[in-house]
Amino acid sequence: MSTIRLTKEFHFELAHALEGYDGACRNIHGHSYILFVTVIGSPISSVSNPKLGMIMDFGDLKGIVNSTIISRFDHALLLNQSSSMLKTLRAESFGKVESLPFQPTCENLLPYFAELISSRLPEGVKLHHLKLNETATSFAEWYASDNL
Repeated sequence: MSTIRLTKEFHFELAHALEGYDGACRNIHGHSYILFVTVIGSPISSVSNPKLGMIMDFGDLKGIVNSTIISRFDHALLLNQSSSMLKTLRAESFGKVESLPFQPTCENLLPYFAELISSRLPEGVKLHHLKLNETATSFAEWYASDNL
């Protein structure tokens, strides 16, 4: 039985501020993120299964990522839950503001995304790696094999 990696690409817009950072990124700013989600598994071999020959349906992977990542973070402002800006922004009904228990860097988002996606994958399918482009020339990667 072959082991195959399957990848799907997702695009979303997200603003963040890195409060306490010593550069321009301490200000609220946005990025056009590209998330590559790669899963690994063996193609389904049961002839009675309508997904014969697939690791999983691309549409199912899209549904998982859209419901756990894209619908929540697309066109949102992401801040550390300890940010001094949160109370003001929420009081002003700023809109879609998300807070997380960590600094919202590309590097910190990846293990969080990995946890959200992994918990929803079908039996026999594992998350292999994630790649998150923050800009056209800057990205971070998370690999399951590095995080056992």
